[in-house]
Amino acid sequence: MKSPTVRAGRILDAQLHLVDRQVLDRDGMPVTAVDDIELSDIPLGTDLADVEPPVIENLLAGAVLGTRIFGGRTPDNHWRRIPWSAISQLRVAIHLEANADDFDLSWSERWVRERIIGRIPGGRHDPE
Repeated sequence: MKSPTVRAGRILDAQLHLVDRQVLDRDGMPVTAVDDIELSDIPLGTDLADVEPPVIENLLAGAVLGTRIFGGRTPDNHWRRIPWSAISQLRVAIHLEANADDFDLSWSERWVRERIIGRIPGGRHDPE
């Protein structure tokens, strides 16, 4: 049996530390909430005692309400991925090193703002 290797890092409970946490960009603006995580692959057919534990590759966000209510699995093309390397701080909220627009996570909010709110009289500027 291979001795376990010690890697620098932090052990996380995904349900406690990541899932359903709010994600903030570098300016502190809300971006999205984490719906799931994507882990590195574990080779099939190997003894788990000889394999290093999986590493978080991406945080996943997307429209998953339907699958949470009715069951099933969200298609891969519906997920928006936030690379683990883009995270600067992991606290009560997850802080990113980049702006929200770099990840195209708030496209639905922009769409509603431009197509619906922007067409309402006075919807394109702050009230006076």
